[in-house]
Amino acid sequence: MRVLIVEDEEVAADNLAAMLKRVRPDCEVMAKIASIRQSVLWLHKHSVDLIFLDIQLSDGLSFSIFEHITIKTPIIFTTAYDQYAIKAFDLNSVAYLLKPIGMSDLEQSLEKYEAMKSAFIPDLRGLLEHFENGRAHFKKRFLIRLGEKFRKLEVSDIAYCYAMDKDVYALTFHNQKHPMDSSLDVLENQLDPAIFFRINRKYLVNMQSIKAMTILSRTRVKLELDPSALDPLSAIVSVQRSADFKKWMGS
Repeated sequence: MRVLIVEDEEVAADNLAAMLKRVRPDCEVMAKIASIRQSVLWLHKHSVDLIFLDIQLSDGLSFSIFEHITIKTPIIFTTAYDQYAIKAFDLNSVAYLLKPIGMSDLEQSLEKYEAMKSAFIPDLRGLLEHFENGRAHFKKRFLIRLGEKFRKLEVSDIAYCYAMDKDVYALTFHNQKHPMDSSLDVLENQLDPAIFFRINRKYLVNMQSIKAMTILSRTRVKLELDPSALDPLSAIVSVQRSADFKKWMGS
């Protein structure tokens, strides 16, 4: 089985290649490619049996590869994001792997590919449309209750959301604090991941609120937020989210 891996994180690509060798010793990784442009150039000249395709590459959504070249090769998508993409794949019968990729998940995806590869032609245009439609359904505003009154809070005004004790608040760019009815887990799914990122258990930040970044170690980054965080030490990207944060900032 000849495989192409399209993944812009070198470590992730290497790990996937190693896992493939473990579960399918006959697998031959023909190339590991990191960008849309390189993928188009490579696919114009080569063919493979299966493509592992990361959705968000350094130069955009990988779906755009198929605006430049017609591919009928089966695809297993890999993604660190989110329920909209996953729903799209389910609807279109395209296999996906949610990062971090587990060995059993990889095995199941390969079994699915092998069972249906003869009839497997992904509807990539439909996927792209569904993905973009999903993005359009992120929250644009919240209705905040203040005593006996309601107030409209535009998402574009939110600098970041944070958890304190058992409560969750949104802080605006005008330094106004608003209590939120939802947990950070819920808010993370309601807000556009192209704009907001969950840096740790306590903070969900708008990219525009990041004033400066300080490297504390290879896997830890401290953020200077505007408006300032109540406790500057709480605005540190967790080790587990560091790689995804760097990818998000560079996308």
